[in-house]
Amino acid sequence: MRKLIPVFATRLCLGVFAVSAMTFSAHAATPLTTTYPVLTNEGAQVAVQAAEHMMAALKAPGAIAVVDTTGNLLAFERPDGVRVGSIDLAIGKARSAALLQRPSEQLEDNVNKGRTAFVTAGFLSLRGGMPVRVNGQVVGAIGIAGMNSENDAKIALAAAQQVEADSEAASH
Repeated sequence: MRKLIPVFATRLCLGVFAVSAMTFSAHAATPLTTTYPVLTNEGAQVAVQAAEHMMAALKAPGAIAVVDTTGNLLAFERPDGVRVGSIDLAIGKARSAALLQRPSEQLEDNVNKGRTAFVTAGFLSLRGGMPVRVNGQVVGAIGIAGMNSENDAKIALAAAQQVEADSEAASH
């Protein structure tokens, strides 16, 4: 009887391994990775320059943060005189817009309407973050933190639109 248990256990283990190997090989025909566009350093610089241009037109200086699709910083600018707290605000707005693939003002609106869970989710729920889209796909985001949230949103939108326009022009 003692000899049957090890033989049975060995066969059971080999059977489980064979089923696992078959399951694993069935997935081999399905791609396990994908390729998607990501904002380049040059694209981030276009966003920064467009934001600076719009800030000058509105006389509304602020911190500018550009992130990739994962929310990691690609470019940052804080003109002289812009408050230090704007650094984290701009980065947080950009990160939220990139990770959720929507303007951060939508988060702020949700919180203002009572969906306070966003406050605890680790996303910055303030106007001024805008996803950057190319051919309808999010490739990064920009966050602006100045003295006026409405201007922040306008500046972020203008910068995101400039990157999209320049990208479309370059592809034709």
